[in-house]
Amino acid sequence: MFLLSKEKKLLLTQPVVMGILNATPDSFYSQSRVQSVQQAVDAAGAMIDAGAAIIDIGGQSTRPGSERVSFAEELDRVSPVVRAVRQAFPAIWLSVDTYYSSVALACIGLGIDMINDIAAGDDDPKMFKTVIDNEIAYVAMHKKGNPATMQENPQYEDLMGEILGYFQQKKAEYKKSDFANWVIDPGFGFGKTIEQNFELLNQLQKFRQFNKPLMVGISRKGMIWKTLNASPEAALNGTTALHMAALDRGANILRVHDVKEAKECIDLFLALKA
Repeated sequence: MFLLSKEKKLLLTQPVVMGILNATPDSFYSQSRVQSVQQAVDAAGAMIDAGAAIIDIGGQSTRPGSERVSFAEELDRVSPVVRAVRQAFPAIWLSVDTYYSSVALACIGLGIDMINDIAAGDDDPKMFKTVIDNEIAYVAMHKKGNPATMQENPQYEDLMGEILGYFQQKKAEYKKSDFANWVIDPGFGFGKTIEQNFELLNQLQKFRQFNKPLMVGISRKGMIWKTLNASPEAALNGTTALHMAALDRGANILRVHDVKEAKECIDLFLALKA
């Protein structure tokens, strides 16, 4: 299993780590935020040294209750960071976390390899064509509702049936364009209660039916720190525990704030399976 970005290939025969780099003032975990371009380059370098295979740069928070940021403001935040990180680390896989096709296109011009889209193209009909035309990888995530209101009593008649059905529809949509270079993200915390998040994690192996890379983003999220009566800052141990569960159920990419610990978790998982 692998992903392609023009001439570049990312092997996924073993799980890999995606490090989170937020060019935002309000992401839920303050330590993931960078306030300058140099700080972003330094943070990216530290994550790469710790074992990150992908750096994911975001320009707006999509935490529960967050307000939407315009594409112009998002681009103003991410473009200098993308440019500097790409220049400093030409070989690393770079991803941009956006649901705006205009932001995606501009960042593709700066040399990124992947778009991480929380809306899987639903919020911008030009996104999918932008990704295909420019031959980069694409993360399609499931969410219910929008970040401002998604955690206000989300309900499902059949949680797994609805989410799996959503990706069946995406598979059919992508197949029409002969697009195979996509990643599934079930969307932990995006329109799902704590109980629903744990049900989703417990049945994560069901996504293997798509034979696509599976990305899991649970790092320091509410399903962990609220269950432990803690805080995002105190949720590293719980994150690592659930990362092992995700790996055991088929996760190929861990999207994380703490690269070193996630990479160690993968190393121990591989030793356990050897």
